Amino acid sequence: MTQAARTISYNPNQLLNTVNARLGLQSDLALSRRLKIARHVIGNIRAGRLQIGGSMLLWMHEATGISIDELRRLLGDRRAKCRLNVRLPNPRGDATN
Repeated sequence: MTQAARTISYNPNQLLNTVNARLGLQSDLALSRRLKIARHVIGNIRAGRLQIGGSMLLWMHEATGISIDELRRLLGDRRAKCRLNVRLPNPRGDATN
């Protein structure tokens, strides 16, 4: 799949709407409270200024019980792997950037 096709299929609004419906919520404010995130984050995702990352998918899974694979399908993510963006501690104790 080309980058252009991947961009066209990426649809965070479909995912957010499905999660809202699954939780029986009426607004993005209620969703942000349920996911314990700042309310402007949902607005930024809907506006395309912020992408949904692995940790957000995990929070949505925990709140709804929808599998991560299904959440990614709703999102339009067709990648074979999804990695969390976390910094792991260096076991040697060396300073790294």
